[in-house]
Amino acid sequence: MLVVGQIGKPHGIRGEVSVVVRTDEPEERFTTGSVFITEVPRDRRVSTGPAAAPGVPFEVPEQLVLESIRWHQGRGIAQFEGIHDRNVAEAMRGVYLQVDSADLAPPEDPEEFHDHQLIGLRVESVDGSSLGTVQRIEHAPASDLIVLAKSGGGTALIPFVTAMVPTVDLAGGRVVVDLPEGLLDL
Repeated sequence: MLVVGQIGKPHGIRGEVSVVVRTDEPEERFTTGSVFITEVPRDRRVSTGPAAAPGVPFEVPEQLVLESIRWHQGRGIAQFEGIHDRNVAEAMRGVYLQVDSADLAPPEDPEEFHDHQLIGLRVESVDGSSLGTVQRIEHAPASDLIVLAKSGGGTALIPFVTAMVPTVDLAGGRVVVDLPEGLLDL
């Protein structure tokens, strides 16, 4: 599954929510009728928010269908089918919106990758020594970061920029990095 957005705070009283977009193609992913598979963050698998009667858990639907979306200051303001109340919208806050990665076409740009294509690849230095594997990709404001599961244990962050990651070899199952001394020790 590929996370393409996350539900933010409610907007208004009719169930609209802000959506933090986590895709480079929001116009393609967020169209009327788009179906998203939901994932509730680990820190709150069941909500007892005001959407339900006091003390009664609110179950997040397994799928959400986008009824409409408009864009405001870089965020989407979305209306999902069946979510027409501010209290229910509040209970949806933090829910991840996902699509099946098998349904996605590969990126046209050879220098662009989907996160799921990179996870599990070997990470090697330019001299060929093994450093570990890609655990996940973090999307930070300045640049994306490779979360490296180091061979000797622990993790390290590698800025996903061409200067430090000159080669991504999907066919060979590896990422080649050229790192400044000491970066993996941080």
